[in-house]
Amino acid sequence: MLRNYFKIAIRNLRKHVGFTFINIFGLAVGLACCLLITLYVVDELSFDRFHAKADRIYRINSDIKFGGNDMKMAVSPDPVGPTLKQDYPQVEQFVRLHERGTWLVKPAGSATNLREEHITFADSTVFDVFTLPLVSGDPKRALASPNTVVISESAAKRHFGKQDAMGKTLVFDNKQAFKVTGVMRDMPTNSHFHSDFLLAMLNDDYPWGQWLSNNHYSYIVLREGVDYKQFEKNFDAVIEKYVGPQALQAIGSTMDQFRKAGNRYQFWLMPITDIHLHSKQQIEFLPAGDIQYVYIFSAVALFILLIACINFMNLATARSANRAKEVGVRKVLGSERQQLIGQFMAESVLMTVLAMILALLMVAAAIPFFNTIAAKELSIQSLLSPYLLPILVVLPVAVGLLAGSYPAFFLSSFKPISVLKGRINVSLKNVSLRSGLVVFQFMMSVILIVGTIIVYRQITYIQHKNLGFRRDQVLTINDVYALGKQAETFKQEVLRLPGVVSGSVSGFLPTPSSRTDNSFFPEGQVDQRNAVSMQAWGVDHDYVKTLGMQIVQGRDFSREFGSDSTAVILNETAARLFGGQNGIIGKRIMSFDDPTLKSFKTYTVIGVVKNFHFESLRRNIGALGLVMDANSGAASFRLSSTDLPALVSQIESKWKELAPGQPFNYAFMEEAFDNMYRAEQRVGTIALTFAALAILIACLGLFGLAAFMAEQRTKEIGVRKVLGASVVSIIGLLSKDFLKLVLIAILIASPIAWYAMSQWLNDFAYRIDIDWWVFALAGVLATVVALLTVSFQSVKAALMDPVKSLRSE
Repeated sequence: MLRNYFKIAIRNLRKHVGFTFINIFGLAVGLACCLLITLYVVDELSFDRFHAKADRIYRINSDIKFGGNDMKMAVSPDPVGPTLKQDYPQVEQFVRLHERGTWLVKPAGSATNLREEHITFADSTVFDVFTLPLVSGDPKRALASPNTVVISESAAKRHFGKQDAMGKTLVFDNKQAFKVTGVMRDMPTNSHFHSDFLLAMLNDDYPWGQWLSNNHYSYIVLREGVDYKQFEKNFDAVIEKYVGPQALQAIGSTMDQFRKAGNRYQFWLMPITDIHLHSKQQIEFLPAGDIQYVYIFSAVALFILLIACINFMNLATARSANRAKEVGVRKVLGSERQQLIGQFMAESVLMTVLAMILALLMVAAAIPFFNTIAAKELSIQSLLSPYLLPILVVLPVAVGLLAGSYPAFFLSSFKPISVLKGRINVSLKNVSLRSGLVVFQFMMSVILIVGTIIVYRQITYIQHKNLGFRRDQVLTINDVYALGKQAETFKQEVLRLPGVVSGSVSGFLPTPSSRTDNSFFPEGQVDQRNAVSMQAWGVDHDYVKTLGMQIVQGRDFSREFGSDSTAVILNETAARLFGGQNGIIGKRIMSFDDPTLKSFKTYTVIGVVKNFHFESLRRNIGALGLVMDANSGAASFRLSSTDLPALVSQIESKWKELAPGQPFNYAFMEEAFDNMYRAEQRVGTIALTFAALAILIACLGLFGLAAFMAEQRTKEIGVRKVLGASVVSIIGLLSKDFLKLVLIAILIASPIAWYAMSQWLNDFAYRIDIDWWVFALAGVLATVVALLTVSFQSVKAALMDPVKSLRSE
């Protein structure tokens, strides 16, 4: 029987090639979208789950409110991990990571450096906590001694080629030598941190034991059966015992007084498997993902699949008139309804299997493009994993049964006498259901259109917002410290080049990076009530001018004033926290000058710079001070040239003259700023792509319903034409019903889209308003698409010869 079902199904599909292609293509597009998004979602959910102890590893986060700043950080004090291991038997192990950032690295004896970005100091226990397999070396001893380093296989190939890296020496920043004591496999891409170099923590030049400084990523492994939420309750005692004495020494307040003043100092645990998607912490290793996008794209996958199934239903029922006589004849010859349902279900499953094969081909072709826009490394082979392979088997059958259920029950319900006489009873209930399905399709399409428009408007707003500084045509050159004492010489040589307007050497630029705040006080008022939590950037005399910042009060740094070595320029936020701009010029402020919190350095306020954005626009502008300091981390040059590549080449030549063998690494500030919002740009592109595909599938469904309605009203159209109705009036008659459905979809979709996008925009401190015209534009686009879709069937029906439709009467 089953064989007969499929034999007849193949015959019917071959008989109606055009109908079959449209239906299979629509399903294939829906299934391909679903599979792509499934790969994306599975990859996002897999982060950090490769660690053997992933279910017991927790990161210690810090939550601090002090000095006008509310900081939720992924880092914590350096002693917290060892202290928890020592005081609490529930802690099995701990590890600290201290990100070093970028260093110049070369093998001993080589004259050429490579710029390496993923360098981290780590405790020797790193291999006890994380699953980072070594291909060479002993994980128990690899980082137990000073001047040792474990490198990744990729790093070993870069620096030593095919030679064995074990026992070799690497020189960092042309001065510090480390012996390679281990080679580890490259860290998986689905990890919340990546490192090609793990340096012994014993070499980290850091003032240890500072409970008030948060600079380390600290992780603990809890023993089996320990509830981490219960364990968190111990942090109050830890803070009282260890943080309290240092706070009392620094600001003269007990922790109780500290809290009563409205301040906060807390630790809490985050499961390592939650970090990538759920962390909203500052100073993350890498930009985190967002669980909202997982929910959004999961919903999009489901909706697109539903739209494809609805499309199938509408196309199948649109062909009902052509198959009505078949059903009637088969019923007269003795076929049971169950047999007819089985027949139509078999056709549906067969079409879905064919659609799945086509969908897999589409996925294989689309994955490179999808990886580019989503910044992923997905592969078609991932679908063959033990988790996803069952989906490939079950999905076509499930979709086939779902999509074919309504047409099967609908077609098998025809009464043989009625259909053989040419009368098909289409109830209001059936029409209402199909209309409701079309409304659902276009409702989802409108929501996707609105979402795409708002995402792109927010990105455009960010890209064109006045940031308080000029980022256009500013060239930044990294690792200027490689020049040593010739950094200033390099700056002056570049400034002599035509097209270079100004230049500055500083380790601080107004782009996001791992920076920490310090506590500042009015001179002689070291008290928590007067504290201001503020970043202090070391800059040179030309920094403000080069970046196009605006001094709104006082003056800029000047070489004419030797006292500027102890001067500070505050931004407007810092000036407000210190009592306002009135009387701020000449005011003296102070900050701790050493890790022991016993000595201070005092600065005199000489100016106030207009607030500028130095972090993501998701956050409000914090307090900032600019101080004179010789920091040669990076050089910035404002350029004015119509031939930028030639000018950059000239600058590179100056670099090579002064720093032979040192990599010339540069970027334009505009690019660095745009990189902050790559995630949103990717989301916008993905949303636009899937919105277009959803509309395409919805149009196929609308095409099916238009064909169905035209078939049902063939005789009515014939009568109207005989009575003198024009082609235009008939087209309008057939089209207005569909326009009503689209209008209903727009009315339902608008409030849903408004709410969803309002929630998304809440993540930004600086954001656009959602204007009414966005919904109007989405509605117009949906309406135009609907009209273009139904116009073909409407024109075809209106031009039909009435004799053909009425000759059977």
